[in-house]
Amino acid sequence: MRLGISHHYGWAVAVTASADFSVVDRRRIELIEPGVPTAPIHHEGGPHLLHRSAEPLDDNALAVVVANVRASVVRATSAALDELGTALPGPIDTISLRAWPVHFPEDIAVQRRVPYESRADSVMYCQVLAELGRERGWVVHTYNSKHVEEEARSILGERANEVLRGPRETLGPPWSKDHRTALAATIVVT
Repeated sequence: MRLGISHHYGWAVAVTASADFSVVDRRRIELIEPGVPTAPIHHEGGPHLLHRSAEPLDDNALAVVVANVRASVVRATSAALDELGTALPGPIDTISLRAWPVHFPEDIAVQRRVPYESRADSVMYCQVLAELGRERGWVVHTYNSKHVEEEARSILGERANEVLRGPRETLGPPWSKDHRTALAATIVVT
């Protein structure tokens, strides 16, 4: 089975599909434990007053917060993926995640500066999901969120609307753009 993820800060839509692109499972999964900052770089260390409630932390203090947040993301995401894997009728073979820059800076002092601070937290979630997928033996694929649905449509041809929009009718709501994106990500793996 193929797992597609459309993530946000702290949570994600997870859609699992069979080889014929039928939706086997769809759910919201939590990627972080409650009470933990979901975007530590952007909200705790970023340069924009609008996004933080106090003066930004210095690099060392922010690094500690980021390490604690990352540990929380590992625990929560691991539990969510284990729960999902247990609920499915068969094993997951692939996980598809939104692509991130391969050489994204790891240094906190760099991450907190524009243009990196607006993407650093999202990249962390993708990296953790990829690491946890690999630990489970899943092949990790990445996709371009702006083009993935169009790529899936080109693969599906005449079946595109049935496959990408049909689950809303057969499964009922919710079936949002996040769901379509996650499903499309499982299709472009082929």
